[in-house]
Amino acid sequence: MKKMKKIVVCLLAILGCQGAVAQQNVIDEVIWVIGDEAIFKSDVEAMRLQMLFENQHVQGDPYCFIPEQIAVQKLYLHQAQLDSINVPESEVIRMVDSRINSAISRSGSRERLEQEMGKPLSAIRDELRTTTREGYQVQMMQKDLVKSVKITPSDVRAYYERIPKDSLPFIPTTVEVEIITNEPVISLEEMDYVKGRLRDYTEQVTSGKRDFSTLARLYSVDKGSAIQGGELGFMGKGQLVPEFAAAAFELNDPKRVSRIVETEYGYHIMQLIESRGDRVNVRHILLKPQVTKEELETAMVRLDSIRTDIVEGKNGVKISFEDAVPYISQDKDTRMNNGLMVNNQDEYSERFGTSRFELSELPAEVGKVVYTMNVGDISHAFTMKNAKQKDVVAIVKLKSKTEGHRASLSDDYQALKNLTEEQKRQETLEKWLAQKQKDTYIRINDKWKNCDFQFKGWIKGE
Repeated sequence: MKKMKKIVVCLLAILGCQGAVAQQNVIDEVIWVIGDEAIFKSDVEAMRLQMLFENQHVQGDPYCFIPEQIAVQKLYLHQAQLDSINVPESEVIRMVDSRINSAISRSGSRERLEQEMGKPLSAIRDELRTTTREGYQVQMMQKDLVKSVKITPSDVRAYYERIPKDSLPFIPTTVEVEIITNEPVISLEEMDYVKGRLRDYTEQVTSGKRDFSTLARLYSVDKGSAIQGGELGFMGKGQLVPEFAAAAFELNDPKRVSRIVETEYGYHIMQLIESRGDRVNVRHILLKPQVTKEELETAMVRLDSIRTDIVEGKNGVKISFEDAVPYISQDKDTRMNNGLMVNNQDEYSERFGTSRFELSELPAEVGKVVYTMNVGDISHAFTMKNAKQKDVVAIVKLKSKTEGHRASLSDDYQALKNLTEEQKRQETLEKWLAQKQKDTYIRINDKWKNCDFQFKGWIKGE
């Protein structure tokens, strides 16, 4: 659905389009009427200011683009009401919390966000809940409208034959990579040192010497939350790793500091801000034991020795890279899959969930090594950061490589099938919108008609 850029309403307000700041400076008037609903000038102006705040792109004149997008949204919402398309409130709350947390991160603090928006956080949250629910309804309505779209091989063939050969999509170079990782052993002294620091922070907070938020800004290695004084925003248990969630939901006194909690990310202490049923907002400080240079070198020597055994054999016996993975690799995401890496970079990419990567989609350290390899090569050991930002040592094998090329039916059927299906979905939604325009009363203020609208049919008779 993401690729249907022409039809997807991209202006669903992020933080409430009825902004108080905008309303104070705009003399209001009705500029569009869609069915029995009006679009006000203040709606457009508030949306424009909000898009500037969010650094969102406006296609052309904002005073043409924005009201048209609002009108499209209203048509979808009207149909959603007719078809009883409802959204789960739990999902709305989750999305609102996520957007609020992102907005606070951009602004730097809750207070700064309230100042920028000209309203308290509670009002921002209430307005965002409405716009988020409506945005979700629009997406569900679109999915419902295109759910019957089916593509046959003949459709794909016709699409391929219709496109000029020099206009066929370019399929970038992709690779498949297998990986073995090893985490260097961290000394007990280093772990005790980290825990000691956290105990010291706890004592400072408990005695009133320092605020938890100040210590988080100064010392937490979770940079995303550190700038907010360690605040994570409202989270459900499913959004947190189990060990962290268990400790967070045990907290009931905002003045107390939690026990030290170990997770795959490191060691944490946390403090309760607010609890709301099945969601909790805490601030935390994260510290990670540091790997010494000697520990990294020891791990690299071990993996290079394993590489030698794979490439040259040991005592006359060779073991394959794939056979070595389950016994040696500490990468839990690939260990049971012969080390084959899976692309989880972009859920909307046609490569998402597959083993194929563009070089730019690989972790930077892996991509740099793979760039110089041939198919079947096994690299020497190198250091990298894993998904948890821990220092690990790795070796990789280049399983396959497909050079960039123009799409062909024989080699890239799935990519062409996706494009064909996307085009058919787009045509289905455009056809539905055109019919909806005909069936709906639409009136546009004369001063707002002189636009090159994306969709024809707003002005009757055109």
